[in-house]
Amino acid sequence: QVELAESGGGLAQPGGSLRLSCAASGYIFSINSMGWFRQAPGKEREAVASTAWSGDGRYYADSVKGRFTISRDNRQNTVSLQMNNLKPEDTAVYFCHASPTLRSLTGRAGPDDFWGQGTQVIVSS
Repeated sequence: QVELAESGGGLAQPGGSLRLSCAASGYIFSINSMGWFRQAPGKEREAVASTAWSGDGRYYADSVKGRFTISRDNRQNTVSLQMNNLKPEDTAVYFCHASPTLRSLTGRAGPDDFWGQGTQVIVSS
């Protein structure tokens, strides 16, 4: 079992920045990728960004490319999402995600994946 604890999020103005962090604990040796998904009201959950736990594999949704950057710290077992130039359409609940597979590097989640509780991001003037 893997537990994920998210921090960050909140309210930002359009064009502003926020940073999300996620700390993994438990059976972390099973993790091969970590990242973030989001779910806006009335919409399906979608992949935002993911990173392989080792190596250079990355995934970014087209809607966030050039604005969001995912990073990881293998020693601290954390993954962070720096979100710049935020837009109102980025408003959603953001979920930290960890997987024993690399499926998230193609923007997909699987049945064996682990999820955080979610943190709210609101972009509004």
